[in-house]
Amino acid sequence: MTYDVIIIGGSYAGLSAALQLGRARRSVLVIDAGTRRNRFASHSHGFLGQDGRAPDEIVAEARRQIERYNTIDWIDGLATNVSGSVDAFEVEIEGDGRNEGRRLILAAGVTDDLPSVPGLSERWGRSVFHCPYCHGYELNQGQIGVIAASALAMHHGLMLPDWGATTLFTNGAFTPDQRERAQLEARGTVVEEVAIHEITGKADVVLADGRTLVMDGLFAQPTLRISAPWIAELGCTLEETPMGATIPTDVMKQTTKRGVFACGDIARPAGSVALAVGDGAMAGTAAHRSLMFPDL
Repeated sequence: MTYDVIIIGGSYAGLSAALQLGRARRSVLVIDAGTRRNRFASHSHGFLGQDGRAPDEIVAEARRQIERYNTIDWIDGLATNVSGSVDAFEVEIEGDGRNEGRRLILAAGVTDDLPSVPGLSERWGRSVFHCPYCHGYELNQGQIGVIAASALAMHHGLMLPDWGATTLFTNGAFTPDQRERAQLEARGTVVEEVAIHEITGKADVVLADGRTLVMDGLFAQPTLRISAPWIAELGCTLEETPMGATIPTDVMKQTTKRGVFACGDIARPAGSVALAVGDGAMAGTAAHRSLMFPDL
């Protein structure tokens, strides 16, 4: 069987794309490896109508709704290789053979490579975050730490005072210049230049000089790594951003390769459930339009 559309990635963006296509009565295959980016978080925030709900509950309910459409098939598995061109794409699935599709939607997401700070990764998604809009409010205007990994720490350092008293730990990764220090001071952000020894407790920062600064939450700047290593070989252009590689698309979410669309974190250097759902809806409708009007 040749599907109208194969969607690689069954998280928020992929599910949203599948919904549009299922409602258009198109044949769809969703392939999902089960490594949703926010699987470490206990609650999701900022998504209208689902604010504060557990991420796995949102995804499980969305999947139940998707599977009511009898033109949508689902495989729990890992896409290991993708090849071909418009109307003739092939997707290899680990332990499950090949499937063919006329269009592709890439929603495989990204992996967060965190700064190498002892104790940081164990708290990722629980008391260490990357998005103030997703997790800042729940810190209740408490003590917030920013652990620098690059100059992007300035962004966090200037934003987060709206959510609480902010300390920027430069940790040898970034040294603000005089102008940047003035900007941080104007926002009330304290700059701490002593190196971090480890993170303990909920989000406590133990410094190399023996001091421990108690924090209610920490923010870091992970490097984004596309979770599908075969994308470059498929022929899609990749774009390097200060946060890592993404797949550039046009306004209709089509990549530089005809017939291939991309949505969610893989195509946008920002982690947001709401934005991923919107991107997926656009990618699904755009893929449908390309099937109806291939010459446009």
